Amino acid sequence: MKKFFAEFKKFITRGNVLDMSVGVIVGGAFTAIVNGMSNFILKPIINWLLALILGKDSLSDIHTYLVKVMKDVIETNAEGVEVVTGQEIDLANSIYIDWGSFINAIINFILIALVLFIIVRTINNMKDKGEKAKKTKLTKEQKKELKAAGVKRRDKAAVAAYFAEKERLAAEAQAKADAEAAEAARLEREANPTAEDLLKKIVVLLEAKN
Repeated sequence: MKKFFAEFKKFITRGNVLDMSVGVIVGGAFTAIVNGMSNFILKPIINWLLALILGKDSLSDIHTYLVKVMKDVIETNAEGVEVVTGQEIDLANSIYIDWGSFINAIINFILIALVLFIIVRTINNMKDKGEKAKKTKLTKEQKKELKAAGVKRRDKAAVAAYFAEKERLAAEAQAKADAEAAEAARLEREANPTAEDLLKKIVVLLEAKN
């Protein structure tokens, strides 16, 4: 039993389980925000536009009926007698395309995608700023180097120019070292030719004689 509870404790304290729990809670709150924005902000605006354009005042009224079933509207008059006052569409027994629900799903999708884009973009910007801050932060060795070179750390332009010049000189030194290594390798190969090199020379000489 102790082993069971020890394993259970290890399981629930794992980082990915805690992250998943936080994600579920935040996701639930996020869904409530999306639904609130959709139901209380966007839908009234859409309903108002539909009322102006189509004469319909709600997304729930946008239907294309494939099979329309009517039912009687029964009301009780002042004498307590039930009378048929008209007819209305029986949605429960009719077959129809619910465009309103489809439009609502599109609205929710766009909202979720938009908010997720904003969240991811914000996190990426914060991450980039953090990486830039790490890159621009001077180490102890760099501070000593700047002090020895007489460059003030507060002068950002001078600091940037100093390290840019240092990188340029390092690149030139590396290029020079690579060129010298390549030349040394060439001379070494000429002094100690391989069988392949000898065959190439023989071919060249034969072609020259012909």
